Amino acid sequence: MLRRMFCRYALRTTDVDAARRFYSEAIGLTLPAEGRSEASRLEAWPLHERAIANGAPPHWLGQLAVDDVDASLGRLVELGAERLGPALRTPDGAHYATLRDPFGAVVAVRAGALDPADERVAWHQLHTRDAERSWAMYSELFGWVHTETLPLADPVGGHQLFAWRQGGESIGSVGNTARWPGVHCHWLFYLAVPDVDAAVVRVRELGGTAMNPIALAGGTYLSACEDPQGAAFGLIRRP
Repeated sequence: MLRRMFCRYALRTTDVDAARRFYSEAIGLTLPAEGRSEASRLEAWPLHERAIANGAPPHWLGQLAVDDVDASLGRLVELGAERLGPALRTPDGAHYATLRDPFGAVVAVRAGALDPADERVAWHQLHTRDAERSWAMYSELFGWVHTETLPLADPVGGHQLFAWRQGGESIGSVGNTARWPGVHCHWLFYLAVPDVDAAVVRVRELGGTAMNPIALAGGTYLSACEDPQGAAFGLIRRP
């Protein structure tokens, strides 16, 4: 029933124009308005007043491609997910709905999105408090495949890497990192840049925050960031 991968990424923010300028100047990323460009799979939307009233901060919302939004929602709710409002349609007619997965991470399901994920989003990291159950749910529903596990120095259980399909390259990870102080359950999307160090400098100059970059085994180089409105994102250069 489900089509396995993230197909769209929407920045939901309190100042769309300022956010567009920030991402353009910081990393050369163009963010059209919701549903205004089929060529781009990354968009910028105003954060809904209801979400603001409920305490939601600006954030990147990943949309998972499905054949049937209602059927997918029903199955996810059966597994403990919470619907966050009614199913909606974008200006281009796409049917989608937002939910909180059973472990606290907000995500959306979107019908009719057949194209592959945008190459600018090079890594998908799920911060959760129950990696074993989170992985069981996403892998069952979307067919994702475990590729390897990277051990961590602290007792959160390591990062479980996954691919969209059998034989594919690792495209993300699931870990118990929401057990760390100050980390909430969420999907963190890493944007590919040719020079992480230079991008970190620009992010900071433009009013965002960025952790000092770290190097991983195999040549991956990355930094976790927040834009000036407070939406979390990552920067990454993969070998």
